[in-house]
Amino acid sequence: MYKLTANFVKGLLVTTGSSSKVFGKEHLPQEGGFIIACTHTGYVDILSLGVAMLPREIHFMAKKQLFDAKGLGWFISKLNAFPVDRDNPGPSVIKIPRQLIKEGKVVGIFPSGTRNAESAELKQGAITIAQLAKAPIVPAAYIGPNNAKDVFSLKRQSGYLVFGEPFVAESGKEGREASTKFLEKELQRLTEVAERYRAEDKR
Repeated sequence: MYKLTANFVKGLLVTTGSSSKVFGKEHLPQEGGFIIACTHTGYVDILSLGVAMLPREIHFMAKKQLFDAKGLGWFISKLNAFPVDRDNPGPSVIKIPRQLIKEGKVVGIFPSGTRNAESAELKQGAITIAQLAKAPIVPAAYIGPNNAKDVFSLKRQSGYLVFGEPFVAESGKEGREASTKFLEKELQRLTEVAERYRAEDKR
């Protein structure tokens, strides 16, 4: 169901002129499990990332409340999303993504582009999972349409998705803090790169 939905979304974004221009895809590991940490400002960035990663599938970390909605929970489960209780995190927060990475799969974590508490927690969570799974992290940034209104607007807007180079989190508590700061800086830098690409296209 994942690939069917991803290809449908790909066609929709192309038709509406909202498909993303992708940069740095050569940085993506060709095999093995890893974490992709992408900026998040709306649901279109998740769709664009999923399309850009094909044929590999992403297993999305999603907040538990989304699975409580009738129908929605079933649907996003079929799209490889798995629930995380951010208010009362348990062992599954680490266990599930660690097992997925062990199986050679890609785990997607989407901290927002802002420095709020939830964003910082998700970035640190990505680093902790990477440490325990001994897996690389690929930072990524997206700018562009964020919702259905933007996608179906008469003013066609392309998205811009930039992948950074993978890095390995340093071990220990100090390593986690240093790697979290590095990830935050990389997400900001890649966002600025994406903005430059958009500005160049407008000239």
